[in-house]
Amino acid sequence: MGKIIAIANQKGGVGKTTTSVNLAASLGVLEKKILLIDADPQANASSGLGVDVESVEVGTYQVLEHSSKASDAVVGTTSPNVDIIPAHIDLVAIEIELVDKEDREYMLKNALEPIIDQYDYIIIDCAPSLGLLTLNALVAANSVIIPIQCEYFALEGLGKLLNTIKRVQKIHNPNLDIEGLLLTMFDRRLRLSNQVVDEVRKHFSTMVFETIIRRNTRLGEAPSYGESIIAYDATSKGAVNYLNLAQELLKKNI
Repeated sequence: MGKIIAIANQKGGVGKTTTSVNLAASLGVLEKKILLIDADPQANASSGLGVDVESVEVGTYQVLEHSSKASDAVVGTTSPNVDIIPAHIDLVAIEIELVDKEDREYMLKNALEPIIDQYDYIIIDCAPSLGLLTLNALVAANSVIIPIQCEYFALEGLGKLLNTIKRVQKIHNPNLDIEGLLLTMFDRRLRLSNQVVDEVRKHFSTMVFETIIRRNTRLGEAPSYGESIIAYDATSKGAVNYLNLAQELLKKNI
């Protein structure tokens, strides 16, 4: 049975989509069968893997409102072993539409049940909020990866997210684990970056991934070509970092 991992942090710009796309691509290269779910109305994970977002007719929106089966929304990508359920800007309306539905927090979990066995890992790129979309992802997930950027206010809002995770564990999903905190956008020349790493490791010790994602120009360029960093520049620091993360994740889940 596949493991579902949500990539979540209500702060924007911390590397959620970059991590979702490149972790999926790295696991795919390591011969795992991966489904990436774009649960962010900005649809950057979709365009980052070469999907023409404007032409998406069946995607996360239809899956969440149960007007289409998850299997009908799956699209292949050029990234080896990686499929995607893409998003469209329409997804922004889903929170309003689900608000009166019974079991609204379980829409994604129920939709994924028929296809979960077809994949080794299902990765959900969450929206930068703690609304109904992210709640659906956390209820469906077995674990969550929390990207934290090595910059000012890195830990701002983290307490709120951890409280949300606790609430989800208590009410909706007792099996939800924290897979790990992932330090991103690290620049070793900056004292601040090193301070953030020390602070996060001091507070959260074993919860923090050994792998640190360094700030890397190639990582920023890859999405504009509709490619993962693995396809765009496999020798770059960004590609090496995400391959290391994928290997660390696989080791944790033996």
